[in-house]
Amino acid sequence: MLEMRKDIFADERDDNLNVIGKGLQRQDMPGHVTGRTRYFDDHAFDGMLHLKVVRSPHAHARIRSIDIAAAQRAPGVKRVLRGADVPVNKNTLLSLINFGKDDEPSLAVDKVSYKGEPVVAIIADSEAAALAARQLVRIDYDLLPNVFDVEEALKPGAPVVNETYPGNYFEYHQRYDHQKLRFGDVEKAFAQADMVLEHRYQMSPIEHAPTETNGSIAAPEQNGRFVVHSCAQGLFFALGTAAKIVDVESNRLHFIGGTVGGGFGGKVDALTEPLAVLGAMLTGKPVRFVLDREEEMLYGSPRGAERIYVKDGLMRDGRIVARSIRSYFDAGAYTRLSSYAAIKCTAHLPGPYWIPNVASDVYVAYTNRCPSTAMRGFGVTAVDFALEVQMDRLAEAANLDPMEFRVLNAYRDGDMKAHRRVAKNTALIECVQVVAEKANWPLSEQAKRQSSLTGGVGERALIPATPLDQRGQIGRPDTRNAPSSQVLPAGTARIPLSKQPVMEGDRDGRAKPTQVPRYESAQPIAALPPYQPAQTSNPPAPAYQPPPAYQPSPPPPAPPPAAPAQTQHGAVRFSSVFGTRRR
Repeated sequence: MLEMRKDIFADERDDNLNVIGKGLQRQDMPGHVTGRTRYFDDHAFDGMLHLKVVRSPHAHARIRSIDIAAAQRAPGVKRVLRGADVPVNKNTLLSLINFGKDDEPSLAVDKVSYKGEPVVAIIADSEAAALAARQLVRIDYDLLPNVFDVEEALKPGAPVVNETYPGNYFEYHQRYDHQKLRFGDVEKAFAQADMVLEHRYQMSPIEHAPTETNGSIAAPEQNGRFVVHSCAQGLFFALGTAAKIVDVESNRLHFIGGTVGGGFGGKVDALTEPLAVLGAMLTGKPVRFVLDREEEMLYGSPRGAERIYVKDGLMRDGRIVARSIRSYFDAGAYTRLSSYAAIKCTAHLPGPYWIPNVASDVYVAYTNRCPSTAMRGFGVTAVDFALEVQMDRLAEAANLDPMEFRVLNAYRDGDMKAHRRVAKNTALIECVQVVAEKANWPLSEQAKRQSSLTGGVGERALIPATPLDQRGQIGRPDTRNAPSSQVLPAGTARIPLSKQPVMEGDRDGRAKPTQVPRYESAQPIAALPPYQPAQTSNPPAPAYQPPPAYQPSPPPPAPPPAAPAQTQHGAVRFSSVFGTRRR
């Protein structure tokens, strides 16, 4: 039974919902239950042609030659497409918003970088004719060394998977090799911690397995326009991608979406629309391009594999004083959406917990796997799993109940987050209390009395002094373990995003990227005193105590103005990090 707990945010918002919890009929329900709902593949066209692609049998190989002569003469074949037939044969989805560099061909030309990469497209009168002609294409390959492990791919001398990114890592703003977060002094905190725990977590690629596979139908209209029936989850992304690849104005494409037969993130990459439109343009007839189930399962953009290392410094009373995270996203052979996933991952760290010292390095690595994409909370789902398993291990090490351990370390309103933003509308404590109540999980009276509305002030609201290093310089893997180059003084904050960005440089005729955000001194705040570890040997685990009430103190005198510090990183993140959290 759905239960609305309006008491938790009673003073912050109106929870009189209009839809949730009420027996309203969905608008699309009658069509679903009567079988009248129309999907993209329910649109029939006279004289419709069918497109199938020839895929690479190798994970990494140089293309020596392509022989399509026999396929062109096969019965029912209307057109055979190669990379040279694609007007703009290189793309990445996020380039539509000037993020990243185009790196993925629609049809491979010089080499293939993953097993299943499209090389040749066959357009024929029927699926059977296209499949038969596909067997007649002859491609001569020279096999190349391959790499399937994210950490191996980043080592010097590893096979180059993606020539656009020869270091096998995504370059943020053409300057930085990963997403980086620094807050406080983790190394000092580890040295003072009573216990340090480090574990590795590995996630495998996951196929979305929608009932309806990726597909689209493109057909000529009047006035040089084309209608496209698609199952894309992001219809305007698919339209923009297709217009770019076939090199036409977007107003010549009429994209029609509608009901998607399962997507979950696996239908955001426009896997079929550009070639279907190109086929319709070249043949003057409707063209249908639909992945069969084998193609969908093997080559239809899975959730990317992630490897996460979590290292925590823990005190005997259960407080986490330091957390260091090193994470690797397996992008596969091309970018697609992995670079955005790494941004979301960094924006979520260190989880819903107040930790005074945090450091993270999140890499996007290219391997000779199928390119990965979005899937249900990608960028956060895997790291959340890793962090919560780590929390259970930490609770066991501290000899504390795992529920109460989370209450002890949870964010409270007013806490300073590792991204230098004040935590608001936090509710982990209340969620734990409600879950414990429903599950009959015993909580101490102290834990039951805790609230996310109190305790997030004093030391918890301060920005600590933060050492900076030079990790992240492109072409300088040796600097990833370099010592600190400077220390940002306590209270140093980021320039507000509301300031007009300064533009610098451009590349390949695209829009100029924003300048790297810099740091400036905020209101003077006293530095945190160093934590002194307990001196007793093997003390019993103390009972959980609520944080003391905050007593305001007069502010210290303002320090003299400092020269602008060097930049820490260059990622202008399009995420919740630089904005108000949406409720």
